[in-house]
Amino acid sequence: QVQLVESGGGLVQAGGSLRLSCAASGSIFRINTMDWYRQAPGKQRELVAALSSGGRTMYADSVKGRFTISRDNAKNTVYLQMNSLKPEDTAVYYCNADISALGDDWENYWGQGTQVTVSS
Repeated sequence: QVQLVESGGGLVQAGGSLRLSCAASGSIFRINTMDWYRQAPGKQRELVAALSSGGRTMYADSVKGRFTISRDNAKNTVYLQMNSLKPEDTAVYYCNADISALGDDWENYWGQGTQVTVSS
């Protein structure tokens, strides 16, 4: 059974920083793209940042220059460093990954989400 578990969310003042982590566990053979999404109250879930297994990154325009996605392949973990946080960054942040478990085809997995709240 493959699981994604996020951590690192919390309450921070505008201008502050947080670092989110997402660790994949289970019988993992290979991980392809690892992404971060977020969903604010009353809004659709949106892609924040993506990182391919080859190191290619993609960021939403709203976070470019402030957020950095990285991964530690040895630990099956993806990170999201969030700097210069704004109140509009407040949302539940979700980790997403395409994972091939031992003996299985590729599947898409979601974490349970971690709350990020930025006060003004």
